[in-house]
Amino acid sequence: MKQKRPFIACVMLVYLFISIPHFLFAQKMMEYLNRGVVATISSKGNVLVSWRLLGTEDTSIQFNVYKKTGDKSIVQINKKPIHQTNFLDENVDTLVANTYTVIPVLKGKEQSEKSSFILPAFPKPYISIPLKTPVGYTPNDIAVGDVDGDGIYEIIIHQTGRGRDNASAGFTDPPIFQAYKLDGTFLWEINLGKNIREGAHYTQFMVYDLDSDGKTEIAMKTADGTIDGLGKIIGDSSKDYRAKGDRRTEGKILDGPEYFTIFSGLTGAELATTNYIAHRGNIGGWGGVGGNGGNDNTGNRVDRFTACIAYLDGKLPSVVMGRGYYGRTVLAAWDWRNGKLSSRWVFDSEDGKNPFSGQGYHNLSVADVDNDGKDEIVFGSMCVDDNGKGLYSTGLRHGDALHVSDLEPSLPGLEVYGVHEIEEGTKGFGTAMYQAKNGTILFAADENKDIGRGVAADIDPRYDGAENWGGEGGLKSCKGEKIGNAPRSVNFIVQWDESPIYELLNGTRIEKWNYETATLETLFDAKNFNCASNNGTKANPAISADILGDWREEVIYRTTDNKELRIFSTTIPTSFKLYTLMHNPHYRVSVAWQNVGYNQPPHTDFFFGANMKMPAKPNILVPKSK
Repeated sequence: MKQKRPFIACVMLVYLFISIPHFLFAQKMMEYLNRGVVATISSKGNVLVSWRLLGTEDTSIQFNVYKKTGDKSIVQINKKPIHQTNFLDENVDTLVANTYTVIPVLKGKEQSEKSSFILPAFPKPYISIPLKTPVGYTPNDIAVGDVDGDGIYEIIIHQTGRGRDNASAGFTDPPIFQAYKLDGTFLWEINLGKNIREGAHYTQFMVYDLDSDGKTEIAMKTADGTIDGLGKIIGDSSKDYRAKGDRRTEGKILDGPEYFTIFSGLTGAELATTNYIAHRGNIGGWGGVGGNGGNDNTGNRVDRFTACIAYLDGKLPSVVMGRGYYGRTVLAAWDWRNGKLSSRWVFDSEDGKNPFSGQGYHNLSVADVDNDGKDEIVFGSMCVDDNGKGLYSTGLRHGDALHVSDLEPSLPGLEVYGVHEIEEGTKGFGTAMYQAKNGTILFAADENKDIGRGVAADIDPRYDGAENWGGEGGLKSCKGEKIGNAPRSVNFIVQWDESPIYELLNGTRIEKWNYETATLETLFDAKNFNCASNNGTKANPAISADILGDWREEVIYRTTDNKELRIFSTTIPTSFKLYTLMHNPHYRVSVAWQNVGYNQPPHTDFFFGANMKMPAKPNILVPKSK
């Protein structure tokens, strides 16, 4: 009997190994973040101090808050350790600077970590970042990343000059990108040059720590004449590939080499450049069944670009660069490892006969749809597996707005809600929700109607799951049942007040849906602080994301004179405690793709709303500070 015990033990270990789902062994490498302390003054003169619970920490951790007012001694301002991740200071002297310091407490003992935020005298209800905006340019989309490894995000901003939509001829200004620290320090400028056209569908920029060394990289399509952050020219700056002499194509760039470049987030220096995949090839070969089902030879469909970040191996992030969505679609996955750029895979729908053609959107999402720890690309009405193979296509066609999360919590897995361009005699559903894992349609509506916008989020606690709206059926439950009139705001969503029910973000306003009166109530308006939204009728902020403080989201806007960015944080206390959303991998990569095409708001991979189940600690690895 004694001889059998090792064998039995071995068998039991093997059985235990194979019985545990594979995803439990995969840990995604996320970025190191510090405590992210922020202090914001309210209109009543109170100050809300807010900080992060990290994704690697237990929710039982507590905190002490200390304050130093001017030259006075530092004092503890909470009577006993705080369970939540914010504290309302109702005794503030605004004539002098106030320094708030947060110290974590474990098992009744203060830890050595100390994180501080200085609120200056005569404080403003926002963080100001002065900009070096080029003459004739406007600050537009923003991405965030930690370029120096200190756990604090930096700002990467797309400065836009004269731009053009793909359907329109005409010359544009070169796209320009700049990097700033949160204290306003200017880091670098990249000019993509005259051979990259400016417009919402041309230049997508991915900001992420691609090799998990603690410092962010920037990935973009480049061309002859691009100038990096150190002044180095990529390719041949003497070349000018802009079309001339044809009113249908003048100013478009339909010839010449196309590159893909990785830049240093710290210096803007070019780290590696290779040929862009896919090359434009036959410019008349990118039409198909999506949108109006048409085609062109004038550079409209061929130059529709997308991009995203995805954990394709379940551990390290890859960057995916796309081309085309009205018909032929190509997605190219790249790895940046140990200073080398390599191709992981290429997905190509090839032509209009392929069921994956014409199903892409003006945006995309990334999600682990099959729960194996590896990310898939949810590209509108289709999904590409982590290995670069087509997983499924719903056939619902091209669209403008996309939301991927646990929208129907009674069903296992994630759901996708999208709207579709059904126009010019084409047929199909204008709105639909389907299962992210296999494309099974849960409900569809607005048959043969072109729906431009749609949102899915929990805004009414009387109904389970996320409500959705955007078509002609008013506000619907997660099962597609009409439950009332819909909000007029069909744009972004945001976490802003004390509860996990979403607020609506449209233009410069944050509004609360009063489900009892079916009206919107304004909680905040950045217009009162001389701020403006971006992208015309799209009316987006520069970015919305949980970049500071607790789990609530910040919004960043440009000022109307284009000389400054202003970061706004909530001033509403909450007892609800949740780890920082930036340590939820699904949400973090959503923030990375937010700038793509027609901007969409980020989501988590858990249901976020009334009566939500508290999510488990994320299965991630986080490096120590540099």
